[in-house]
Amino acid sequence: MNVEWMRGCATALVTPFRADGGVDIERMQALVGRQVVGGVSLLVPCGTTGESVTMSTREREAVITATRDAAGGRAHVIAGTGSNSTAHAVEQSRRAAELGADAVLVVAPYYNKPTQEGLYRHFRVVAEAVPETPVVLYNVPGRTSSNITAETTLRLARDCANVVAVKEASGDLSQIMKILRGRPEGFLVLSGDDALTLAMIALGADGLISVASNEAPAQMSRMVGAALAGRWDEARREHYRLLPLMDVNFVESSPGPVKAALALMGLLEENLRLPLVPVTEGTRERVREVLGELGLLEETSHVAA
Repeated sequence: MNVEWMRGCATALVTPFRADGGVDIERMQALVGRQVVGGVSLLVPCGTTGESVTMSTREREAVITATRDAAGGRAHVIAGTGSNSTAHAVEQSRRAAELGADAVLVVAPYYNKPTQEGLYRHFRVVAEAVPETPVVLYNVPGRTSSNITAETTLRLARDCANVVAVKEASGDLSQIMKILRGRPEGFLVLSGDDALTLAMIALGADGLISVASNEAPAQMSRMVGAALAGRWDEARREHYRLLPLMDVNFVESSPGPVKAALALMGLLEENLRLPLVPVTEGTRERVREVLGELGLLEETSHVAA
């Protein structure tokens, strides 16, 4: 599969919730519109940042559909469909494809702690269930308690024609370099850590699935675009300017800080689903400071209801 369109800056979208706990589809579509205007061409609903594990099947389908409709063909949709149940991941991936997602992002099974053979079989079964749909592996040991090794990633890349990329959020540059060195032609490596993206692109990676681009889509897109084009001085300047935002987004469990930021920017109500809770006042003030330094508080003029 040719997935050159997957290179660049993708946004791991938050899911806005109303005060009554329901998904705010209107705000979801407004957030997508802002992303597209900001130059983001890859949208990732229903991932970790989207609190997908607390959403029902119907809610996830509604969010994928809203993202697709709001993008209107101006951006590709990579829907999060992972689960710690292989059968459920298959079901979600098939449904996302039916809803028009351009690709699926499948996180490693969490809590179960499978062996490498178990991980291989899990992803292979999911990939074979949606043979016409590109599959992106998602390795985030800090969330799942298991690591997809470079050897397992490369085995899947070789054996499954539609396993086309990996979102690497292990933070292990040695492992990431093994994937970059051994990957088959056309297999993409995407950063899952905003702060490591510049280094990973310098090593040969192809882009980023970002949290910080929720707040700063134009700026993150510029940084990634400059790096991919080899304009290293420009990319470094943007990277270091945005680094405080990349860091503050993870001072508490994500997406707590990014939702606090978007609420301060007037883009949504600061509602999370338990067991996640709003950030502390100290964190909120730090988030406000960083947004102010970047001029992001002046960028938006409307206020969340």
